[in-house]
Amino acid sequence: MDGIPIWKKNEVERLTKLLENSPVVGIVDIEGIPSLQMQQMRGKLRGSVNLTVSRNTLIEKALEDVSEDRENLEKIKDYLSGQTALVTTDFNPFKLFKKMEATKTKAPARGGEVAPKNIKVEKGDTPFKPGPIVGDLQKAGIPASIQGGKVVINKTKVVVKEGEEISKDLATMLTRLKIQPITVGLDLRVTYEEGNLYEKEILDIDSSEFEEQIKQGALAAFNLSVNAEYPTKSNIKSLIMKAHNDAFSLALNSDIITDETIKLKLSQAQRDMLGIAAKLNPEALDDELLKQLGIDVKGNDTTEHSEDEKEPKKDKSDEINEEEQE
Repeated sequence: MDGIPIWKKNEVERLTKLLENSPVVGIVDIEGIPSLQMQQMRGKLRGSVNLTVSRNTLIEKALEDVSEDRENLEKIKDYLSGQTALVTTDFNPFKLFKKMEATKTKAPARGGEVAPKNIKVEKGDTPFKPGPIVGDLQKAGIPASIQGGKVVINKTKVVVKEGEEISKDLATMLTRLKIQPITVGLDLRVTYEEGNLYEKEILDIDSSEFEEQIKQGALAAFNLSVNAEYPTKSNIKSLIMKAHNDAFSLALNSDIITDETIKLKLSQAQRDMLGIAAKLNPEALDDELLKQLGIDVKGNDTTEHSEDEKEPKKDKSDEINEEEQE
């Protein structure tokens, strides 16, 4: 590196050490981020994520210097274009992506930016008083008029489509309408970990949905292993319990007497015996069976009856006779 300024050599050495010692490396887009907001973002990331702003050519040189020791790391130089920064951290790529996304905030357009998505102005009242503002809105492509002493937007309209440039006139009107179409923040383009590259599209996932899918997959695998009787550390207790229940049911249905089945078999035999006894003439039963069936030794049913059932009902003739006697 003869003839190269000392500061560049020192910068490449600094970048090289970062690349060598960081498990996860990333490239972020910092285009359009004001210096004040950049300082605030760095403050939020300090202690967990190191953000290094340097020339792309110097980052490329550092990547070349560590390429032999870290497989595929040099490939992230393909993502070095425009205003970028180097990210180094111990966080895994997915956690790093979440950290970067948390830095993003909405900002007003200044004119000249490319719309990140369709920008729409909704129909309805505006906070403006009648005046030249109507002409300014119309000039910006926003359908406005005066109705009932108010400035209103006549209909909902997409004023800029995704990928189109936002004009300065429109940017001014959007700001006055308090519409902030621009997202400002650290945009993670790619990350590197253990020889693998993860682009933004891969990292941008719904973590709660992903966790639920893992839970459902684990549950399905567990059920499959139990039904297939494939023993693992996770299912061994369930398999032993299932085997015990199957053995108990087999012994019970096969009338095999064990310490566990004897009580249930005796209880079942008792119920069967009482069922048969209930169909026999009470005179053929002993006092103990009669008592268990609710019949007293004299052959009367000992089950409780209501007062109405105990007293014999009077027929109509008896009631007539009683009235004549009175």
